[in-house]
Formats: sequence, structure tokens, C-alpha cells
Amino acid sequence: MRKNKKSQTSIEFLILIGTVMFFFVLFFMAIQENMSSKIRERQNIMFKEVALSVQDEINLALKSSDGYERNFNVPQTIAGKSYEINLTEETVYIRSDDGKISTAFSIPSVSGDVSKGDNIIRKQGGIIYLNQTY
Repeated sequence: MRKNKKSQTSIEFLILIGTVMFFFVLFFMAIQENMSSKIRERQNIMFKEVALSVQDEINLALKSSDGYERNFNVPQTIAGKSYEINLTEETVYIRSDDGKISTAFSIPSVSGDVSKGDNIIRKQGGIIYLNQTY
């Protein structure tokens, strides 16, 4: 009888430990998912900020008088991610190389294209030139 009670206690203890471990794993998985979601959200915001800054530079040039010229910088990476940025059909388009993040904003007509690093924007004769001479 005594041996039977000991083994029953051992089995109950193992079941209890297994249940506690299961809930700990669920708890940590929920925390990990929450952190991953916040990281993705932060990266989306950073990509949008870069695209909006290009849009703002172009809109500022549009509102300025002829002879306007300004240098601005577009980062090489965003949150450690490589990406592509370009101007297509009056839209500034940005996309991460892995394709998980992308966004687009409308812009006025521009001659030229944006590039990573230093960019020069000019307005001459009512035309906005981006990284081009007129």
C-alpha cells in the first residue's frame, strides 16, 4: 500500500509540474507575440516616415519659387532592413527587400528619381528636378 501511495504522489507531482510548465510556455509565447507585433509596427512607422520625408521635400519644392535648391538625405537602411525607394507615376514608393513592408504616397510630377544617401532637389522653370541637372 505504501509504495502505491508514493508512486501516486510522484505522478501527481509530475502532472502539476507539467501543467505549470505548460502555462509558463503559453505566457512567454504571448509576450513574444506582443513584442514581435510592436517591432513590426515600429518598422512600419519608420518606413512611412522616410517616404513622407521625401514627399515633404517634393511638396516644399513645388511651393517654392524658381531657383529653389536643397540637399536632403535618405537613409541607407531603415531599422537595419535593406529597402528600395523610387518615384513611379507621381508616387513615392518604398518597399523592404523582404517584401513584408511597403507603402506609397502621392507626389506631384518630378523629373528624376530619389536615391539612398544624399539627394539634391531643385526647381527651375516650374519643373522639379531630383538628382538631375536642368
